[in-house]
Amino acid sequence: MKKVFITRKMPEQMVQQLAPYYEMIQWHEVSTPAPSQYIGEVIKDVDAVWCVGGDSFAIDTLSKAKQLKLIANFGVGYNNLDIDSMKKLNILGANTPNVLNDATADLAFTLLLSTARRIPQNMKYIEQNQWTGWEPYQGAGVDLSNKTLGIIGMGKIGQTVAKRSIGFDMNVLYHNRKRNEEAEKKYGATYCDLNTLLSQSDFIIILTPLTNETRNLITLEQLKLMKPSAILINAARGGIVNEDDLYIALKENLIWAAGFDVFESEPISNAHHLLQLDNFVATPHIGSATIDTRNAMMQLNINSLIALAKNEPIPNLIY
Repeated sequence: MKKVFITRKMPEQMVQQLAPYYEMIQWHEVSTPAPSQYIGEVIKDVDAVWCVGGDSFAIDTLSKAKQLKLIANFGVGYNNLDIDSMKKLNILGANTPNVLNDATADLAFTLLLSTARRIPQNMKYIEQNQWTGWEPYQGAGVDLSNKTLGIIGMGKIGQTVAKRSIGFDMNVLYHNRKRNEEAEKKYGATYCDLNTLLSQSDFIIILTPLTNETRNLITLEQLKLMKPSAILINAARGGIVNEDDLYIALKENLIWAAGFDVFESEPISNAHHLLQLDNFVATPHIGSATIDTRNAMMQLNINSLIALAKNEPIPNLIY
C-alpha cells in the first residue's frame, strides 16, 4: 500500500476517503506547520504529499524524497512549491482550479465594498460611541456604480469579478499577459497596459499569480499613477504589492484606501504597520473560505491522490 503524508490535520470525513488506498501519516496540528526536520524525515519514504499553501517544499526537502510521485496542494496558487525542482525530480504537482472562482470573486468585492463604504471605520465609530448626531458627510464613502474597475489578471477569477461588476454598471479595464477576447466579448472589458489601467481606474483589483515577473509589480512609482480617490484591492498573493510603499501611499493619501486578503509574510500580527491606518481593510487570507468551496477544494486533492494510488490519469495537474 502506498503512503501519503498529510501536512495538516484535515477533516476526518475527508481523510477517510484515502484509507482504502494509503497508509496515512498526518501531522496533528491544524494551523501550526510541522517542523522542517520532521517533514524531512517523513518525506523520505512516502509516495504522495497533501499540503496547504502555508507549507513550503523546496529542493532541500524534495531531494530527501526517495519515491515521492505527487504533491497535492490545497489551493489554486502554488508559489509554495519549488516547481522547477519538482520537474527535475519527476514529482508531479496538483492543485484546486476553478472551484474557488466564485468565493474569491465574492471576497474581492466584499473588500471593495468595505473600503468604498468605509464599513470597518463606521463600525468603529459606533463602538467608540461617537454616533451622537447627524452630519452631511457622516460616514460617507464612495459609489461603485458607473465607475471604472481595473482588473490586473484576467484569468478565471478575474472574469468572475468582471461578471459581478455588471450589476454595478461598471466600466471594466484589464491588464493581462495576453488579451482575453472571451472576457472582452462577455463582459465588455477593455485591454490596456498597466500604467493606463492604474491611471484611469477608480478601483483596482489584483488577481494575478505571484511570479518573478509580478513580484513588486506595484511599488510607490505605480501607486503615484493612481487617482487620489482610487481604491486598491489585493485578493491574489502577497508580494505583488510592496507593502512599505503602500503604507506611504495610504499615509500620505496618495490613494483613498486599500483592502488586502493576502500579505507578503503570513500570518501577520496586529502590530503590522498597515493595520495602524484607518484607510486599510484586512482579512486573513480567506478568499476561498466558504464551507462549500473548501470542501470542494479538498475533494479535488483527494481525487488526485486516489488517481495516483489507482495508477489512473491524475486530474488537476499543475504541469
